[in-house]
Amino acid sequence: MTTNGPALPTESAIVRALGEFQLSTNERQILQIQQYIKTLLAWNEKLNLTAIRDPLEVLYRHFCESMYAAITVPVENGRLADVGSGGGFPGLPLKILRPDLRVFLIESNLKKATFLAEVIRELELTDAQVLVRRYEELGEELAPLDFICARALGEFPSFLEWAGSQQIAAKQVILWIGARDLPDLQKIRTWEWREPIPVPNSLRRLLLVGSKKA
Repeated sequence: MTTNGPALPTESAIVRALGEFQLSTNERQILQIQQYIKTLLAWNEKLNLTAIRDPLEVLYRHFCESMYAAITVPVENGRLADVGSGGGFPGLPLKILRPDLRVFLIESNLKKATFLAEVIRELELTDAQVLVRRYEELGEELAPLDFICARALGEFPSFLEWAGSQQIAAKQVILWIGARDLPDLQKIRTWEWREPIPVPNSLRRLLLVGSKKA
């Protein structure tokens, strides 16, 4: 698949954008980001992976915002599951930035899962696995998990019940949310919520990190 759309972000544009999020990368990671954006926009012509078409906005909204968790949570090595991965966000950008992570991308849509597998192959990522299942069907094959991530998931009560269940026993959940979702999430008392973290360059997007109460 090829695309003749807008030009990919240059190396200097990527360095500048990541710098606005206090992030830094090496040359290999920059090349991986460029290749990922190219593949995403090519496949997006046939799959609804993202509503964003501009490569620079893709860089900011999908890559920088995903990677921001690496320094704010922080996410280092460990086992991470990305639920409802879709186009691979936040799981694959975090894997690019933190290569030692063991990443599981949970995506029930077969075509989107095929795209994720192609990105993993093209970027030569190791310890990254696509699970073509609904998250509710998964259990001990994921555990133990250090981090469970979700962006734009929407079904928070059932998701958090699953994440905190005995067979999953996630240590932390990391949610990318809009400010309007915050009050409902803070009412869920089975998780200890940190102060929400504003996402740079956005008015109402937040990172919300929770730890399961004993």
